Amino acid sequence: MLNALTFDVEEYFQVEAFRRLVAMEDWPRLPSRVGESTRRLLDRLEARGVSATFFVVGWVADRDPALVREIARRGHELGCHGYAHRPIYAMSRAEFRDDLRRGRQAIEDASGRPVSAYRAPTCSVVESTRWALEVLADEGFRYDSSIFPIRHDRYGIPSAPRVPHRIALPGGREIVEFPMSTLRLAGQNLPFCGGGYFRLAPYELVRAGLRRLNRQGVPGMVYLHPWEIDPAQPRLPLRGLARFRHYVNLAGTESKLVRLLDDFAFAPAGRVLEAAGFCEVAA
Repeated sequence: MLNALTFDVEEYFQVEAFRRLVAMEDWPRLPSRVGESTRRLLDRLEARGVSATFFVVGWVADRDPALVREIARRGHELGCHGYAHRPIYAMSRAEFRDDLRRGRQAIEDASGRPVSAYRAPTCSVVESTRWALEVLADEGFRYDSSIFPIRHDRYGIPSAPRVPHRIALPGGREIVEFPMSTLRLAGQNLPFCGGGYFRLAPYELVRAGLRRLNRQGVPGMVYLHPWEIDPAQPRLPLRGLARFRHYVNLAGTESKLVRLLDDFAFAPAGRVLEAAGFCEVAA
């Protein structure tokens, strides 16, 4: 079974945990590392003949359009990860629409390709921001991958379906949602194959979890960030849980990803949805 492989292309300093430490106006003064780590991912994927979806922050596309062109040239799907990497719940509907349009335009200008996929920064389609799905449909996006069906202090809709599904919207519209993968254990949805959960979990657990989903006929959604394979990134003064979440097991992420690529079949999220009959995604 094909599983979705996705990457959120953002700088290490754009993570939500750093918002109070690094203002957006300071971003240009910090050393950029996203290009090097993204190209390393591209090389890993090319060596195994695997293509993926890259959800790019518009600010990154504006600063490094050559990187976006290279992602497209090497056969990967492009998606939008907003422009300023702001969570939706920090914006009004009008601000979200502006951020969405600006981010998409930056990626399309850099790549010369249409963008019809979206992932919210910090998985911030939550109960209070479901309206964002209406905006996405209005703007012509075909699918979203922002909903995490878990409980978390920053994101999550625990009651959301755990498999790809269509969401009916007002006016007869709809959008396809490809949620983050979870395992159902002891009455709870447990994350395991993306971000800090992937870095923290033993590889054997990740492999067993993905195999279990596939046996149930469910494609997995694997997501990572280029900064997660960059243990040499500058350390910022985080504390406590935030520090643990960001820095745990950075040194082992790349090798764990390589094992996953060898053990499972992967494709861009749009292609996985097409194979399942959910939607046709523009090339």
